[in-house]
Amino acid sequence: MSRVEVFLDETPGETRGMIARDGRFERLIIQRDDDSPVLRLGARSVGRIVRVESGLKGAFVDLGTAAPVFLRGAAPPPRGSLVEVQVTAEPRDAKGAAVRLIGPATGELRLTQAGPGVRDILATLVPGEEPQDGAAAIRAGLAAEEEALSGSLAVESLGLDVAIERTRALVAVDLDLAAGGATGRTARDRANGRGLQEAARSIRLREWGGLVAIDLIGTGHNGEAIIAAARRAFGEAAVFGPVNRFGVLMLSLPWGRTPVETLLRGADAGARLRRVAQTAVRSLRLALLSDRSIPTMTLSCGPGVGALATPWVEALGPRARLAISPSGGTDAYEIWTR
Repeated sequence: MSRVEVFLDETPGETRGMIARDGRFERLIIQRDDDSPVLRLGARSVGRIVRVESGLKGAFVDLGTAAPVFLRGAAPPPRGSLVEVQVTAEPRDAKGAAVRLIGPATGELRLTQAGPGVRDILATLVPGEEPQDGAAAIRAGLAAEEEALSGSLAVESLGLDVAIERTRALVAVDLDLAAGGATGRTARDRANGRGLQEAARSIRLREWGGLVAIDLIGTGHNGEAIIAAARRAFGEAAVFGPVNRFGVLMLSLPWGRTPVETLLRGADAGARLRRVAQTAVRSLRLALLSDRSIPTMTLSCGPGVGALATPWVEALGPRARLAISPSGGTDAYEIWTR
């Protein structure tokens, strides 16, 4: 039986949930305090149809947010209709959120049911498992973040190398055997099976969806066996195509939460500054939890990080202090324990 560990890091400004199976992370769920609750996966709201797009087989719905969301359906309600919808995919990159139709509605545009928080999501994914918190959860979140932003991984026992990358069109996965490793059909099939498991785990960790192309090791595969193994790895939500003559398996996954790298890396300087500030506060909290004998600890940083971090540091309690240096670098910060 596999060993499952669940972690919940409730650092001010950002909550993270992590799930690890046999020591390997397979979930990193991130929610921020200033996220729009209307656009959270699972949230239900009343909105108004503002544009019907027959060519896209759907319509755009105003939920009172900055950009309308997309409602898919061959026969959407007419323009101007009030409808209740539920978020099925959060915003990502240049795409807005997607919703499904619940039914007609009346009244004002409003949130009718909030989407689940991180603790509730963890309880759904791993029922009955109380999450670890505190310093252990912070360290788990940092480790999961590092893996989620990495483009490759290895399974040394099988000589397996897995490279994974998301482009605008699809997720590309390349499975390969290291030079000098085991050869032959048995070794190849074993490595492909494990590679499918690792690809599925990595894609779940990153919160990716859409079209996935997996370049298997070798050619001349038993297509039914490969798809059966892929179905066990990716689950019933995936839609599979055949393994083609080039040894590539194609499948499609539904989108759900905003991709992890979009949240952590962002596309502009503001998003990057937010990540630095959040990491600095998380580091301060970890230091406070790791050594309770020190009366106060101080986060020293520049004005940009300090402006964002001020309310979060205050929320950590009286032992946490903030020192803003006008000459401090944009990405630089220190934790003072004196």
